Amino acid sequence: MMQSLIIDIHISADEYLRHYRGTANKVICRARDGRTVQLPTGLLQQFVAHDGVHGTFRLHIDDNNKLVKAERIR
Repeated sequence: MMQSLIIDIHISADEYLRHYRGTANKVICRARDGRTVQLPTGLLQQFVAHDGVHGTFRLHIDDNNKLVKAERIR
Protein backbone atom coordinates (compact mmCIF):
# COMPACT_ATOMS: atom_id res chain seq x y z
CA MET A 1 0.00 0.00 0.00
CA MET A 2 1.51 3.30 -1.07
CA GLN A 3 1.31 6.35 1.16
CA SER A 4 1.71 9.98 0.24
CA LEU A 5 3.07 12.93 2.17
CA ILE A 6 2.61 16.61 1.44
CA ILE A 7 5.58 18.90 2.05
CA ASP A 8 6.24 22.57 1.48
CA ILE A 9 9.76 23.47 0.39
CA HIS A 10 11.34 26.91 0.19
CA ILE A 11 15.05 26.81 -0.59
CA SER A 12 16.82 29.89 -1.94
CA ALA A 13 19.06 29.65 -4.98
CA ASP A 14 22.14 30.28 -2.80
CA GLU A 15 21.18 27.55 -0.38
CA TYR A 16 20.50 25.08 -3.19
CA LEU A 17 23.90 25.92 -4.68
CA ARG A 18 25.50 24.50 -1.50
CA HIS A 19 23.67 21.25 -2.20
CA TYR A 20 24.69 21.28 -5.85
CA ARG A 21 28.34 21.79 -4.93
CA GLY A 22 28.16 18.80 -2.61
CA THR A 23 28.57 20.50 0.76
CA ALA A 24 25.09 19.24 1.71
CA ASN A 25 23.58 16.04 0.33
CA LYS A 26 20.12 15.93 1.86
CA VAL A 27 17.22 18.20 2.66
CA ILE A 28 15.33 17.68 5.91
CA CYS A 29 11.79 19.02 6.13
CA ARG A 30 8.56 18.41 7.96
CA ALA A 31 5.52 16.97 6.21
CA ARG A 32 2.16 18.57 6.86
CA ASP A 33 1.20 15.59 9.04
CA GLY A 34 4.18 16.30 11.33
CA ARG A 35 6.55 13.57 10.12
CA THR A 36 10.17 14.47 9.43
CA VAL A 37 11.33 13.68 5.92
CA GLN A 38 14.88 13.43 4.53
CA LEU A 39 15.23 13.85 0.79
CA PRO A 40 18.36 13.42 -1.32
CA THR A 41 19.34 16.72 -2.89
CA GLY A 42 19.37 15.18 -6.36
CA LEU A 43 15.63 14.59 -6.16
CA LEU A 44 15.00 18.34 -6.16
CA GLN A 45 17.17 19.09 -9.18
CA GLN A 46 14.25 18.74 -11.59
CA PHE A 47 12.35 21.42 -9.63
CA VAL A 48 15.08 24.08 -9.42
CA ALA A 49 14.25 27.51 -10.86
CA HIS A 50 16.36 30.67 -10.97
CA ASP A 51 15.18 31.60 -7.46
CA GLY A 52 15.71 28.14 -5.93
CA VAL A 53 13.16 25.45 -5.10
CA HIS A 54 9.76 26.60 -3.91
CA GLY A 55 6.42 24.86 -3.82
CA THR A 56 4.19 22.18 -2.41
CA PHE A 57 5.09 18.61 -3.25
CA ARG A 58 3.47 15.21 -2.90
CA LEU A 59 5.84 12.38 -2.07
CA HIS A 60 4.70 8.84 -2.78
CA ILE A 61 6.38 6.29 -0.51
CA ASP A 62 6.17 2.50 -0.33
CA ASP A 63 5.61 0.26 2.69
CA ASN A 64 9.34 0.39 3.47
CA ASN A 65 9.27 4.20 3.58
CA LYS A 66 11.23 4.42 0.33
CA LEU A 67 10.46 7.25 -2.03
CA VAL A 68 8.75 6.07 -5.20
CA LYS A 69 7.78 9.37 -6.82
CA ALA A 70 7.82 13.11 -6.12
CA GLU A 71 5.60 15.64 -7.85
CA ARG A 72 5.03 19.37 -7.51
CA ILE A 73 1.36 20.08 -6.84
CA ARG A 74 1.67 23.86 -6.34
